[in-house]
Amino acid sequence: MAEHPLQRLADGTVKQVSPLTGTTVWTVPGRAHRPLPGAPERRQPVDPSQADMLCAFCAGRYRETPPEKSRLVLDPHPRVIAHVPAAELDATVAEVRRIPNLFEILSVDYWRANHGFEVPRAVRDRAEAYLADPAGAEHVQGVLRSRALAAGRDPDLASTAPEDRQAAIDLFAGSHDVVVARRHLVDGAAFDDELAGSGTLTPDEHHRFVAMTVDAIRDLYQTRPAALYVAAFQNWLRPAGASFDHLHKQVVAIDEHGPQVEHERVRLRDEPDLYQTQVIDVAVEHGLVVAQNEHAVAIAGVGHRYPAFEVYSTAREHLPWEHDEAQVRGVSDLLHALHAVGGVHTPSNEEWHHRPPDVAEPMPWRIVLKWRVSTLAGFEGDTKVYVNTIDPYTLRDRAVARLGELRAAGLVADLRIGDEAGTPRLGYAG
Repeated sequence: MAEHPLQRLADGTVKQVSPLTGTTVWTVPGRAHRPLPGAPERRQPVDPSQADMLCAFCAGRYRETPPEKSRLVLDPHPRVIAHVPAAELDATVAEVRRIPNLFEILSVDYWRANHGFEVPRAVRDRAEAYLADPAGAEHVQGVLRSRALAAGRDPDLASTAPEDRQAAIDLFAGSHDVVVARRHLVDGAAFDDELAGSGTLTPDEHHRFVAMTVDAIRDLYQTRPAALYVAAFQNWLRPAGASFDHLHKQVVAIDEHGPQVEHERVRLRDEPDLYQTQVIDVAVEHGLVVAQNEHAVAIAGVGHRYPAFEVYSTAREHLPWEHDEAQVRGVSDLLHALHAVGGVHTPSNEEWHHRPPDVAEPMPWRIVLKWRVSTLAGFEGDTKVYVNTIDPYTLRDRAVARLGELRAAGLVADLRIGDEAGTPRLGYAG
């Protein structure tokens, strides 16, 4: 790690070096203090009868996405329904849905060819039962036609060739899922820019959304033996990589830990308290703690290419699904509050990090929330010095001020904000 991870120079330039990645970031006067994106200048009225038909993730278009793995419903009581039959897709309102991604990063064929994967008998039987139902067969054929069209194939041939029968079964066996929230627009929206983002949810709704994502991570580890890591992330708005402006997270099993996990493992062998001493303690030293609750802490991150918050679980558990409900809620409440700070028109990425199950080194569950409010260009590519338009000090101050307003309005959970926070300790650090 650099001797000085965070410096403010005489002219006001702030230089940062990430304690975990070594990324070098500068914020220079004249490029700082830019406002966050606001509502678009042109807005279109929304026909209330079409509010659930705006994209393929909307409730009125359930059959445009692959067969569900599960859905959370609230009426008459909260419960998760697994593998909803095609004929019952409209029988309940899905608060959160978990569906296969039609365009997987690693396909079933990848796992089959490289790891000898075979579709488990229970999954195959479930697929055959779904396809035996005429409503299910029609649903799957429509999805395969859409994928064929996107791939440049003749959609009229999809689902008739023998390989497409296997493709139909493989839809039920994928390792790349999408966790989709109910709304595209806020309830009662009159205009198309009134999007339903993470920060517009209630804390309860956001907790359910996060909990479904945690369960999806657990399930993919359990059902894909060759998976060494399950990545979870959220792309919000098209500038951040989203295909739809409809709130969703993605969960992807991969067959490597990835370079970042391996890099941190090497560091941890010599610095077992890496996250406490080089991240949390640095944040305390520089006054970068944004908020805290009983189970998690949020800080303004150091050394990110974009303005970024980091939410750390302070639990002793490292695996997200080993956290109890209150611990998951603690992480969720801070993440929700930070999304509310950014607002619905700020493009952002969530990156979830956790210790892979086969790794012994201590790695707390953490989520990085990045505001995609700048564009990387030739300077960054040439020098590998990244110009970030909001330094951590300014980011922290903006967030603390806005959180105070949001808490007073009852729009976020009760949090200890800014100087109200104590001195956070991560669970593994004692």
